[in-house]
Amino acid sequence: MTLIRWNPARSRDLVDLRTEMDRLFDGFFSLRPYSAEAAETFTPPVDVEETSDAFVVRADLPGVNEKDVKVNLHGDTLTLRAERKREQTSKEGSLHRTERVYGMFERSFTLGSPVRADQVKASYRNGVLEVRVPKAEEAKVREIEVEVG
Repeated sequence: MTLIRWNPARSRDLVDLRTEMDRLFDGFFSLRPYSAEAAETFTPPVDVEETSDAFVVRADLPGVNEKDVKVNLHGDTLTLRAERKREQTSKEGSLHRTERVYGMFERSFTLGSPVRADQVKASYRNGVLEVRVPKAEEAKVREIEVEVG
């Protein structure tokens, strides 16, 4: 048996190897926007913003007909549903590549504060759904003046 003296300068090779292996596995298992795995589900991006008076939810829904969009509020849980339907393709040509995603999606967001369900407003313009959910008075932040003396 031969003993080899440990050299810290050579341990960097192991770190480099591990870094490369991590990069390889991360790239292999990650879902890229146009990968076959990602093409199986329609999951539009959503922004949720909280202001002092309301929650504002914006969802990108390009190619979705406004009749196929549903918004529900149950307690403090907001649910968005939509369907993007596949367009009819021409019978004359042949399809070489399909990257756009079709189908149904549903996402729910728990807002975490009491809201005014009777004043919720939803609008849909240029493929963007915007839902404004006003906070209830008891959920709004109030500044309390501190008296001195």
